[in-house]
Amino acid sequence: MHYDIFNGDADGIFALHQYRLAHPNPTTQKITGVKRDIALLTQVEDVKNCVLTVFDISFDSNRISLGKILDANNSVLYFDHHFAGTIQQSRSLKTHIDTSAETCTSIIVNQYLDNAFPLWAVCGAYGDNLHTIAAILQNKLGINETQGKALLELGELFNYNGYGTNVSDLHFQPTDLYHAIQPFSNPFDFIATAPQLVQLREGYASDMARALDQKPIAAPGINRVYIFPNTPWANRISGVFSNMKAREQTQAAHAIITENTKTTLRISVRAPLADRRDADTLCKSFPTGGGRSAAAGINALPTAMLDTFLKTFHALYS
Repeated sequence: MHYDIFNGDADGIFALHQYRLAHPNPTTQKITGVKRDIALLTQVEDVKNCVLTVFDISFDSNRISLGKILDANNSVLYFDHHFAGTIQQSRSLKTHIDTSAETCTSIIVNQYLDNAFPLWAVCGAYGDNLHTIAAILQNKLGINETQGKALLELGELFNYNGYGTNVSDLHFQPTDLYHAIQPFSNPFDFIATAPQLVQLREGYASDMARALDQKPIAAPGINRVYIFPNTPWANRISGVFSNMKAREQTQAAHAIITENTKTTLRISVRAPLADRRDADTLCKSFPTGGGRSAAAGINALPTAMLDTFLKTFHALYS
């Protein structure tokens, strides 16, 4: 049995897609979830004598499950760009992990495949808010401005679809979006025919209009902090709204605080684009936090710790 385990955002989907274009296997079992559902290896801890290919989920967050999987005579190929910590050594484990702020899993897979399907890597980079890197890649490929905007939209819409507290918040199941692009080696062919993009455009526009009505709370310096309600539209738009605000004011750090329950909050952090550092370190210093240096989050911050988080956030990016 072969398992493909992937983040349900743009980067995870496009990374998997590139790999399977190069290495087709129609019988693989797909394991995924919403963007923040990163401990996906817990779902396959009991498999034996299998092959697992993993895309765009934190190695560190899956360390214990991975150990069990390797002990059960499975082989694992792992692609990622989030904080990894110490990578355990095993003849059954091959890793391609780069945690630098200027890459994403789609780019890592593109490099692994010797630039076989680079347009999908461009889409993944746009989805992960690496606009400058994506533009450099597309310029090397001779992509014109109109085509570049189409790839940008595709990346951002797939990324938008990945955000939510659970899959019921999403417009499409991530596996459905993967299967939608599966027949296409060229993203422009998908863009020209995809009904999914119509629904995603409409949903994005509606959710973003509501997000733009939210005003930042008082904060020292140039950093901006927003508080969103616990609603499906807020759950869906928080990540791409953070990315947009980060591009809008590149010297500032941004935090989106969304109510989970009366006792916990969900936090989305973007380091300044001019200084992509330490978002993962900040979030990992709180319970349920993780991510990468440029963008990170906390899934369930105790409400009582909010003041501590805000003080730490502003001190780090002062």
